[in-house]
Amino acid sequence: MRAYIGGHQAVSIDDFIELALGTPVGLWLGEEGETEEERAARKDAARDILADNPELPDDVARIAAEVIEAHAPELFNVVPLTRPARRRRPSRKGAAA
Repeated sequence: MRAYIGGHQAVSIDDFIELALGTPVGLWLGEEGETEEERAARKDAARDILADNPELPDDVARIAAEVIEAHAPELFNVVPLTRPARRRRPSRKGAAA
């Protein structure tokens, strides 16, 4: 099954997140092995995006809450673990023969 959001095909979870946020996930989380220069440029771009769209953090929180609410039964399906029955050792009380 193919999923399209606004004319763009989403093939991975990151695609869905990117399309929901309007920015790539790596912009906010960083990339493994990025240099200090790349990190500074990424943070500058993120600051610019937040300056242009100050509601973005609230939108992200709302989207996260909606996803958690929609999937709460699966996320919080906790099954208590049962403890194994304790074995009783035979009593060694009594007179020695």
